[in-house]
Amino acid sequence: MKLWEKGLPLEKEIEDFTVGNDRVLDLELAPYDVLGSLAHARMLASCGLLSEDEHAQLRQGLLAIMAEIEAGSFIIEDDVEDVHSQVELSLTRSFGEAGERLHTARSRNDQVLLDMKLYLRDRIRAVVEASGALAERLLDLSKLHREVFLPGYTHMQIAMPSSFGLWFGAWAESLTDDLAALRAAYRLADRNPLGSAAGYGSSFPIDRGMTTELLGFEGLHVNSVHAQLSRGKTERAAAHAIGMTAATLARFAMDVCQFTSGNFAFLSLDAAFTTGSSIMPHKKNPDVFELIRAKCNRVQALANDITLVTANLPSGYHRDLQILKDMLFPAFGDMLACLRIAAHALEGLRVRRDIIDDARYRDVFSVDAVHGKVMEGMPFRAAYKAVADDIASGSYDAALRLQHTHIGSIGNPGSDLIRDRLRREIAEFPFGVWDDARSKLLASSPGSD
Repeated sequence: MKLWEKGLPLEKEIEDFTVGNDRVLDLELAPYDVLGSLAHARMLASCGLLSEDEHAQLRQGLLAIMAEIEAGSFIIEDDVEDVHSQVELSLTRSFGEAGERLHTARSRNDQVLLDMKLYLRDRIRAVVEASGALAERLLDLSKLHREVFLPGYTHMQIAMPSSFGLWFGAWAESLTDDLAALRAAYRLADRNPLGSAAGYGSSFPIDRGMTTELLGFEGLHVNSVHAQLSRGKTERAAAHAIGMTAATLARFAMDVCQFTSGNFAFLSLDAAFTTGSSIMPHKKNPDVFELIRAKCNRVQALANDITLVTANLPSGYHRDLQILKDMLFPAFGDMLACLRIAAHALEGLRVRRDIIDDARYRDVFSVDAVHGKVMEGMPFRAAYKAVADDIASGSYDAALRLQHTHIGSIGNPGSDLIRDRLRREIAEFPFGVWDDARSKLLASSPGSD
């Protein structure tokens, strides 16, 4: 079954090419198609476009389909094009004309777009929650190791003293910054396109505000043409947002790979979190973090891929947009897997506490030596020259005592401030609105929605 069928034959090769991977990918959209249909049917009944009996039948059928989805028994049949066709076919088989009426005032264009908006709200939420959990763990480690010195580097050269408290906390604050991009992407996904139909509205007397409220959207895509223009734009914003999170995680993974190498040995991983070599019995490879780095770098490419697919498309719907699902769905899967495995792998990460005692790192204290002379009254430039001369002559004596007090320094990494901001950022996402709307749509009482 195809929603656009007119009884004319279609070549099998053409059908296979145009359907692509939709039968597999659309299983992820199935619950959202049911939720959107529940809201659409309720609206049609309120506008007199469905009888109350028809609405009750459709609601009963849609809830039964949702039960199949949750049980893992829902399938898209081989001769059915996509999830939208499968849901309508199931309802028509059960309720005849009532099932056929569900598509009233709706196009597959706004149906797909709605499903993608609902999907993206949930996927972005999952990334936010996984990012928050990882950041919380990093902040715990920041507080635990705030007194443990770590050499800081610039240009890959030994630079200034740092600490594991600062290092762990830096990644937590970076993940917190990334939440702003995720919030922006969530807001774009939080607009209701339903009722824009094929992109030009409908002559039926529908109530778009009602479906906006029923589906817990922040607001409406007012202009029907723009509603369709948001397809691709919303996905690109989501890709950019998870790409920022991926960039943070990829750089963190790179540091872990570097710091666990024998030439640094700042960190070590428990054997259970490493892999070995087929010929070198001593190897403990940080494969988890290497794969995090690779997968996150691939996620960062997604926004550009979507841009290239959608660049310069004219207004209206185009089949080019179908392949965005092939690109976006696996990327969200990789992003969530990387965030979750990173949080788990932190359990096996061990910090070396005596790094700074090694003579090779004595020069990291040179800046503090300059500052000490300045505090004694010497002009900064003269103090800099004096310490530089000592280093050149070999008479420099590193002082291992430091007094850093400002917020965000070795002695005061500000973990609690970062944690407070992290939690405020997450609290700004209106996840509860969508939870309430979903619960009402799925409530057993027909009048509850």
